[in-house]
Amino acid sequence: MNVLIDTNIMLDFLTERRPFFEGADKIMQLCKKKEIHGFIAAHSVMNAFFILRKEYSLEDRRDMLQNYIKLVSVVGIDGNSIEKALQREDFSDVEDCLQDECALLCKADCIITRNVDDFKHSMIPAIEPDNFLSRISK
Repeated sequence: MNVLIDTNIMLDFLTERRPFFEGADKIMQLCKKKEIHGFIAAHSVMNAFFILRKEYSLEDRRDMLQNYIKLVSVVGIDGNSIEKALQREDFSDVEDCLQDECALLCKADCIITRNVDDFKHSMIPAIEPDNFLSRISK
């Protein structure tokens, strides 16, 4: 199963953000065991690097993200993906639309996010971590 992991789930894992860390950690354990194939959008790495700057040093951020991308595959975006995202009027947030475009590129079965409402118009279904974990355990 291919899953695109949204930036908020990546940040929950990297920062051990409570109460969301447990679900993010379980998803990453599934990736580590290769029970699912986790993907992240390339721009998620840059966004996380920027967001983490307030609490983590440059060296810590580099280490955190280098270790993280060992567990997942990074989906690149190109000009075509950006153009499509900018043209899609069904999304108010271009970054979320880019997540959907990346999910399409990696043939994801779903987008794992805590912001499901932001993906109501996505072509790939969005699911919250706890719902995903309960479905996959069946």
